[in-house]
Amino acid sequence: MNFTMYTTTKETPWKHVESMEKALCNTTLSLTGETDQVFEGFGGCFNELSQIAIETLPKEAQEEIYDALFSKDADGVQFDFCRLPIGASDYAERWYSHNETEGDYKMEHFSIERDEKYLIPYIQAAKKRNPALKLFASPWSPPTWMKTHKACNFGTLIQTDENLSAYALYFLKFVKAYEEKGLPIAQVHVQNEPMSTQKFPSCIWTGEEFARFIGKYLGPLFEKEHVDTKIWLGTLNGPESDHRMLYTRFNDYANLVLHDPDAERFVEGVSYQWAGKAAVAQTRRAFPEKKYIQSENECGDGQNTWEYARYIFEMFVHYITSGVCAYTYWNMVLPKEGESTWGWKQNSMITVSADKTVSFEHEYYVMKHFSRFVVPGAKRLVLSGHLSSNAVAFKNPDDTIVLTVQNPFARPLTFTFGGEVITLSPDSFNTIVLNA
Repeated sequence: MNFTMYTTTKETPWKHVESMEKALCNTTLSLTGETDQVFEGFGGCFNELSQIAIETLPKEAQEEIYDALFSKDADGVQFDFCRLPIGASDYAERWYSHNETEGDYKMEHFSIERDEKYLIPYIQAAKKRNPALKLFASPWSPPTWMKTHKACNFGTLIQTDENLSAYALYFLKFVKAYEEKGLPIAQVHVQNEPMSTQKFPSCIWTGEEFARFIGKYLGPLFEKEHVDTKIWLGTLNGPESDHRMLYTRFNDYANLVLHDPDAERFVEGVSYQWAGKAAVAQTRRAFPEKKYIQSENECGDGQNTWEYARYIFEMFVHYITSGVCAYTYWNMVLPKEGESTWGWKQNSMITVSADKTVSFEHEYYVMKHFSRFVVPGAKRLVLSGHLSSNAVAFKNPDDTIVLTVQNPFARPLTFTFGGEVITLSPDSFNTIVLNA
């Protein structure tokens, strides 16, 4: 064979295919000759419950997990682009912000001391293995004293000039504090899931409020302070508990903000997650000059089934072919069944059992099929053919072509690609690497 191929089935993950019998082609897949977005990386989100699970393990096992996620010298997922919360996410051990001193509009009591316990050691372990790892950050909730409900959950940000100025300063202090730790933040995304008021840390924002905050407060402050960190509109979701609409409305959020001249000039891109997937391609058609990110992988129910892994593969293909330049998983590591502090069980790529057994779940291998060989700077290659909705392809800067493709059927599929005849195992994920 003139290519390298890796296959994952439900029973056998990440098998190196060393030989292949010739077979009649029964489906089609080919390159159109067109290229699309330049990719910046794959990653996951740092959170407290993840690091707590890792710390239950012996030191050697902890190092093996960090290597499997971040090391460029290990045969793992090799993450390049990861997210962290500003304050508590819904997978924090407890809820907190970086300044709970009421009325401290000058942010004199701002502190990231809490992050020293779990998040910063986690991120430092990652950066040790990949110094080029890029970080983006978003709050789940502002400080509680700034909200209509003085709690991390529920409520909205009180939209006064005093409050908005202080909240912009809060972002600035966060970026500078992390930079002092040797952890530069490449991007800040203004609010996690601004369309859902939740029983976990959350905060509702309208499109008009985003435009005002970015255009009049956050953007000008970052510009005045010569901050390199980019501002993103996101992470936009689809509403759940507030029932205001069925999916993320392009006209009410991205279209509105990006048509605001004060805000638009500060916005590098738009991040979407969950039901926001319905608006990615629509936004990119209208604003092709901006960048787009899938900012949070859908999380399942803690069972980590093969069937859900198949759905997640479809989400990778959907977002990538819609034009995102990065794809971020949610929980990288969790205890078995992945229960949050408020009772939601969620999937993760790696699980840690009570007896300290470490399991690499199906979704770890879904991620690996995309992230292992696609490097920052890769260009997406546009595909055609009957299998093109089950596949993505990239050309790396070294001209290596990486094709990741699913066979969703209970029978083998054979096609030609790059002059090679390739057969996919039934119900499988596959990565084919063709060297230049």
